[in-house]
Amino acid sequence: MLNIDDPRDIEQTPAIWRLGFRPFFLGGAVVAALYIPLWLMGWFTPQYSLFNGQFWANVLPLWWHPHEMLFGFALAIVSGFLLTAAQTWTNQPTMKGPLLAVTFSCWLVARLLLLMPFDIPIWLPALFDTLFLGITAATLWRCIYKVKQWRNIGFPIMIMLALVVNLVSYYALYERNFSLSTQLWQAMIWWLAMVITVVGGRVIPFFTAMKLQHSKPDPIQALELTLILVMGVLFVQSVFHIFPREIEQGILFSAGLLQLIRVLGWKGHKTFKEPMLWSLHVSYWALPATLLAMAWNINNEFAYRTLLHLFAVGGIASLCLSMISRVSLGHTSRNIYQGPNMILAFSCLPLAAILRAVMPLLAPQYSSTWLWLAGACWFISFGMFVWYYAPILTKPRLDGRPG
Repeated sequence: MLNIDDPRDIEQTPAIWRLGFRPFFLGGAVVAALYIPLWLMGWFTPQYSLFNGQFWANVLPLWWHPHEMLFGFALAIVSGFLLTAAQTWTNQPTMKGPLLAVTFSCWLVARLLLLMPFDIPIWLPALFDTLFLGITAATLWRCIYKVKQWRNIGFPIMIMLALVVNLVSYYALYERNFSLSTQLWQAMIWWLAMVITVVGGRVIPFFTAMKLQHSKPDPIQALELTLILVMGVLFVQSVFHIFPREIEQGILFSAGLLQLIRVLGWKGHKTFKEPMLWSLHVSYWALPATLLAMAWNINNEFAYRTLLHLFAVGGIASLCLSMISRVSLGHTSRNIYQGPNMILAFSCLPLAAILRAVMPLLAPQYSSTWLWLAGACWFISFGMFVWYYAPILTKPRLDGRPG
């Protein structure tokens, strides 16, 4: 068996390129911290925005914002996590050094090209995004296939599915087909919900049981498989609109109820003394809450679209923040429960979700105020991560081991 911890292989490698979580967690967090304030300024105060009229004429804000939150921020975090986790799962090296630097550079160049204030061909950022996701998927496939670890083979397939959706999103931008773009953004939110359903179902009850020193609840296999299937149906429904709204409402309600049953068994009520745990549980609770709220508001188009942000901010972003804080400490040989004080950061994202998704429905006359407040909470959360964790992610492990 290959010894992935042999220091002779990577001792000369700069710390930032020693494992996938390092550049992708830091890059994703920087993008998250900067892009929401930039978006709000460009939308509400264009006279003070860094984006001039030529920028918006080329890229279009209604496309740029969701695309970059999904493929710029969320996919960076997911890729960094999977590239790190797959090495632990399989005892096979994922990527490090030059290959990791090239893969991250592809992700970064795509982000920068979409910010250029002059006309660029759409295929250029699409090419770099495709390289980023393609290399990631191939690396995961190689590691998992080599040891025949079939229970995890779905992850590289999921990354390839995201690659295809991303290419179609660039096509939608080229064709100025914003109806198609909207369908793709919602589909990708459910794609992330599938990833969270699988990964969250493994790690949240496990981390909770380990810290609280009680037995991990056994998953109900029928429930687990049904949830993945139902979330997959929502992904397909978002793109193709196969079912009428009445059927979609039933799917949303069923998914929300099943997710609620699942999370109730994880004993989240016992974690409120430990931020590294309650932040995971609170984040996951946003998924059943969103599904049930969207089912209730199925015939209210504004509420239906707005409530997607309840999960996007309170679920996806919040779980990303909690996981990258935890993984960054654990994989640099630091005590997970004695790291930087992130209580404010973990609290701000659920608050931002309520301000962004709930308050505009309750008091729509103050919508711009709610958005600015939500943006401020968002910036505090990811700004704190960058401030505290940039030194951790760019320095070698405390125990001297690679990774």
